[in-house]
Amino acid sequence: MKNGLVIADAGPIFSLAIIDKLEMLNLLFDSVWIPNAVWEEITRNKKSEQYQRIYLFFKDKTRPISGFNDLSFIMDYGESESVILYQEIKADFLLIDDKKARNIAEKLGLNCIGTIGLLSVARDKKWIPELRSLFEILLENKRFYSIDLINTILSKHAEQTYP
Repeated sequence: MKNGLVIADAGPIFSLAIIDKLEMLNLLFDSVWIPNAVWEEITRNKKSEQYQRIYLFFKDKTRPISGFNDLSFIMDYGESESVILYQEIKADFLLIDDKKARNIAEKLGLNCIGTIGLLSVARDKKWIPELRSLFEILLENKRFYSIDLINTILSKHAEQTYP
């Protein structure tokens, strides 16, 4: 059983593309959408190693927001449009990693999940055999996640934690 509609912010998209796991979004959710601001952000660097993968996955998944973006003064443009799109279409999940933006979204009543949580769910479903090597790739590629959070998830799955 899939989990409805998810709105994705740019950070998790980049992280999932780096570890070649964008398809997890299709496995976990019925639909994946992004606001136009996130599309602009994820397709800005056409020379990046992940550009083609990201472009092909999201080219038909963009949606405009219909209202005024009144959140752009407290979070970045992509994050704020993601929150607004979630609210406008009554999505089921917001995929977001930025701690400040996620805290704001949760205070607004949005159901949030991050990259690490999404990968943990995929591991629970046995869609990926282990997490530590994926976390290492993320950290090597300067994707910033809390080591405490990573260790909590690794412990949950009986994998080796970081010292």
